[in-house]
Amino acid sequence: MGVLDTFALNGRRALVTGGNRGLGLAFATALAEAGADVAIAARDGERTAGVVKQAAEQGLRLHPITADITDDADVERMTGEAADALGGLDILVNNAGTCFHNNSWHATDEEWAQVFDLNVRALWKCSIEAARHMADTGGGSIVNIGSMSGLIVNRPQWQHAYNASKAAVHHLTKSLAAEWADAGIRVNAVAPGYVKTEMAPVDRPDLRRHWIEDTPQQRYALPEEIAPTVVFLASEAASFITGSVVVADGGYTVY
Repeated sequence: MGVLDTFALNGRRALVTGGNRGLGLAFATALAEAGADVAIAARDGERTAGVVKQAAEQGLRLHPITADITDDADVERMTGEAADALGGLDILVNNAGTCFHNNSWHATDEEWAQVFDLNVRALWKCSIEAARHMADTGGGSIVNIGSMSGLIVNRPQWQHAYNASKAAVHHLTKSLAAEWADAGIRVNAVAPGYVKTEMAPVDRPDLRRHWIEDTPQQRYALPEEIAPTVVFLASEAASFITGSVVVADGGYTVY
């Protein structure tokens, strides 16, 4: 096998949560382009159907699943549906997440609960369900989407719950990697910096001083620039990598 062949995902079966927009869609598209059969799960079934149709027009097949991964029953159904539709499950990308910008004096318990319920608990539940399928078939790869926010404190916005949740994702990644290594399951995380998506106001002039000028590369990323790292971690090219957090932030965290 040549070195480039180790990056190919031909015959692999992947599930991407939050896969109908932004980073999640870029990840799903990249996995499919690398040869994987891909299922995308999200709450908005109508939007997902539109994304699947657009992908088909580009020659890519995505299997749509409507699910709320904060509901345990939905997580079990989603994972089973993905495995049934694809003929198994080799890759899980835990991408779905949420964030609130609020200072600590005004942050509500509801905001905190929503962030941790989706960013941490749901990720944990999805990992458990996917790992059951992977363990039965000899292993697989789980890629968690963390954030540089799990390593630094963002400014000028305050987002305490999000930062704490992504730090938890990074450490959960290491914990599961250690526990599941003997089952052939690798668990890694990607920690993106500022990326231009519908949910990230990277173009706001009032944020440029801290979001762009504090980045050594002096720019934000596009989702398509983060996606290859997910493909790498999912592939055999990363066969000896587990428990790692790969930072893709344009150098932001070096300061």
